[in-house]
Amino acid sequence: MNSPPATDTASPRPSRLWIGLAFFAIYIVWGTTYLAIRFAVETIPPLVTAGIRHTIAGLILLAIAWSRGFRPRREHWLAGSVLGALFFLVGHGSLHWAEQYVSSGFAALLVASEPLWILALGAAMGQQRINWKNGLGLLMGLGGVAILTAPELTSGSSLTVGIIAVLVGAASWAVGVCVSPRLRLPGDPIGRTAVPLVCGAAMLLLAAGVSGEFSAVHWSKISVRSLLGLAYLITFGSVIAFTAYTWLLQHCSPTLVATHTFVNPLVAVLFGWLWASEPMSLRIVLATAVILGAIVLIQRGDQHAEMQAEAVQSD
Repeated sequence: MNSPPATDTASPRPSRLWIGLAFFAIYIVWGTTYLAIRFAVETIPPLVTAGIRHTIAGLILLAIAWSRGFRPRREHWLAGSVLGALFFLVGHGSLHWAEQYVSSGFAALLVASEPLWILALGAAMGQQRINWKNGLGLLMGLGGVAILTAPELTSGSSLTVGIIAVLVGAASWAVGVCVSPRLRLPGDPIGRTAVPLVCGAAMLLLAAGVSGEFSAVHWSKISVRSLLGLAYLITFGSVIAFTAYTWLLQHCSPTLVATHTFVNPLVAVLFGWLWASEPMSLRIVLATAVILGAIVLIQRGDQHAEMQAEAVQSD
């Protein structure tokens, strides 16, 4: 998990400014997209929303990359199809669908389980080692998710299905993070973002057609708030934030990049409470504290493991 994804060309060391701006995008911007998704799916079916979002964003980025001389090859499309399925068809498709039933802040807290999945999958693949710190963090994170979801999971309501969908999407995203270093993705940073977006968008649009969502769209009844939410998702959530995300995966460890998941819930819960009157109960506050504490432990455990590995190599 500590090696960067395979690229076609070596990348120079980026400046701290660019790294800081990229982390701001995935920390703050992505935190606000949960509320934008909720607004968008109010009057636009979820798979249609996700499909349109990623189609427009992907084509914009592909056009920019093409104008700079990027030409995707067959291996790029194959790798992009894998990530497109994991990140967007399953990861974002399930999230957009679930936010019909789950509040934006609640969904963000569930997505915060992503580092737990990454740690477990990375250990199973031999890419990470579990020590007492990240192991304790893993157990704490599971406990936080249990605090958050236990009452709803036993109710058998549509909220239960929504919770399961978000967790499945988080696990799928984590799989994508773990396998991305082994995929032959484009070396061009914009092309590297565009190809999986376009592939995932095609899958989402196909899924929307098969499920009958396009025929269920009432175009005249789409609200201005849903359109603004969709526009925000395209511009900031996909074009800007996902470009920053894939760029960071080239220059930082996947686990470090995944720290966006302990800022996103705070931003999402705050914005959902302020702008959409979403509840902020004591249980949500407690679950947030436990999950964020777990992620901090996981990060420290990974840093400790990296230091040990460097010490062994130096010997």
